Amino acid sequence: MSAHAPADTPIWRQPLPVWAIAFASVIAFMGIGLVDPILPAIAEQLEATPVETELLFTSYLAITGIMMLFTSWVSSRIGTKRTLLLGLALVVVFAFLCAISGSVDAVIGFRAGWGIGNALFASTALAAIVGAASGGSGAAIILYEAALGLGIAVGPLVGGLLGEISWRGPFFGVATLMAIAFIAITVLLRERGAKPAPIALSAPFRALRIPSLGRLAIAALFYNIAFFILLAYSPFPLGFGAMQIGWTFFGWGLALAVTSVVVAPILIRRWGRRRTLMTMFALLAADLIVAGIVVEHAPALVACIIVGGLVLGVCNTALTEAVMEATELPRQVASSAYSAVRFIGGAVAPPLAAWLGNAFSETVPYFFAGAAALVSLLVLAVSARHLAVIDRDPEPAELEEAEALTAGDAS
Repeated sequence: MSAHAPADTPIWRQPLPVWAIAFASVIAFMGIGLVDPILPAIAEQLEATPVETELLFTSYLAITGIMMLFTSWVSSRIGTKRTLLLGLALVVVFAFLCAISGSVDAVIGFRAGWGIGNALFASTALAAIVGAASGGSGAAIILYEAALGLGIAVGPLVGGLLGEISWRGPFFGVATLMAIAFIAITVLLRERGAKPAPIALSAPFRALRIPSLGRLAIAALFYNIAFFILLAYSPFPLGFGAMQIGWTFFGWGLALAVTSVVVAPILIRRWGRRRTLMTMFALLAADLIVAGIVVEHAPALVACIIVGGLVLGVCNTALTEAVMEATELPRQVASSAYSAVRFIGGAVAPPLAAWLGNAFSETVPYFFAGAAALVSLLVLAVSARHLAVIDRDPEPAELEEAEALTAGDAS
């Protein structure tokens, strides 16, 4: 069944290739939060400082962001399926190398290689799901966000469970699961005979010059600073063991998954994407400021983390939809350009938060994150004219053309 199937097709009735990509997406996004519960253990057992440990996020996210600028060029030449498989293969290799590493520097380096694989997979997965899903692009985006939310939710829990055995356990776990995903996509995702139209290497760079996409990318950069300070810095002031951190961020991720799939569509229908994002950025800033105030009280900080997950889920879905509607470019180009800027914001946040916490107090990183969320709100507030397009429903002909451009060779 194609992406052009009737819109009233139940969202969960999807062909097997869609579920194969969704499963792989869950595992890919597990990689974001997987190391969260084991950060203190890595710092202790590999004799690393908090700033050095946070570089596990930075190397992964920075390389992911940079590589995002080139993934649409790669996938348009070798095809969607081969790009997905190449990304999965690289994640398997570098996750395994992380698991057998003997120093924090080695793990940081291999996490960078992991980021290359993640960029190739993640930037292509949405387009592949759009090309293969039943029920149109709206259903595809919700499925993708569901996979993202589930992966982010399960990642810390798996990290905590396996981290109780050894800090190496989560890395072995991801390598195994990604190998299963590689086999599933190899078997279930078929290629069409026609090759996708080549995309210029400069396309993502030129895409960022489009005012609507450029403004969204800037807002997402500061939003990701807030996102990753909450995710990557919080394990240190919590003072929990690996399993307690895992359960905390499982709750955070579960909250994110529920609101991204259930609450976000309702708010977007009622308020529109821009107003929804501005409201959520304001709530996120408030939550982070409260987290900074109560940082010395673990139960209160846990509550702020869970509330943050509720808000972040709505933000993620609204931002993804906004980027998909912001331009008439192929979705893969728009997604690559936007994601590159977004991930770079995420790469800066963890070591910066650790430095601010050490240099000043554990309160300051959360206040800084709250300020970053307010910058995102301000960017949207002054961009009403440029972002009017994100609240416009595309005409059926435009939607069909966009989906045809991004389907690649998935079927």
